[in-house]
Amino acid sequence: MTVWDRPEPPTRPVPLDRERIVAAAVALADEGGLEAVSLRKVAARLNAGPMRLYGYIATKEELFDLMVDEVQAEILPEERPGDWREALRGLAHRTRQTALRHEWLADLLGGRPVLGPNGLAVAEATLSALDGLADIDTVMRAVETVSAYSTGAIRREIANLRAERSTGLSKRDWQRARGPHMTRMLATGHFPALTKAVHDGTEVDTETTFTTGLDWVLDAVAAKLDPPST
Repeated sequence: MTVWDRPEPPTRPVPLDRERIVAAAVALADEGGLEAVSLRKVAARLNAGPMRLYGYIATKEELFDLMVDEVQAEILPEERPGDWREALRGLAHRTRQTALRHEWLADLLGGRPVLGPNGLAVAEATLSALDGLADIDTVMRAVETVSAYSTGAIRREIANLRAERSTGLSKRDWQRARGPHMTRMLATGHFPALTKAVHDGTEVDTETTFTTGLDWVLDAVAAKLDPPST
């Protein structure tokens, strides 16, 4: 039985419900990451005894599932786009924006799917965007490919943001501090491709990087959905 199937206990003596518990947990995670979330800390924020929460949530993993499902509501489109590329692009960008608002979400993306109502609605919106464009196995591989790109790109972006905070160095400051070492290594001539990238490559912002990579992935998906005629 999942946490969504299990009925909630009575609210007395302290008014509680899963909605309040999850809201408190999300607030804690937004403030301090997943390490800031425990049933004890959530109970303290709600002025309730920790044992009271076990009537609503059996494990921390269940709490994490509920938290993910809660913020997945922010990924759902208000209306269904008419074009599959627009639909998948919008879902990917909203996933990124949601993860930037709730950085802890990046730590929970990519694992087993969350089976709550919002998670299922996101899955339905994703699959229905491709419905009828190819056989179901091709659709599934296409969805997995876009998801794998988005998850990896989002995790990398969040990791860089965390590194900036933990070190106190912006990306530019970090590059400047490592510049002398990099210059010496490139001067050896052992890394010609890397030297070309460092000296001739154009640096773009994270949103442009995400959008460009996503469009390339969608181009690849389009080739599988609409193979050239022979």
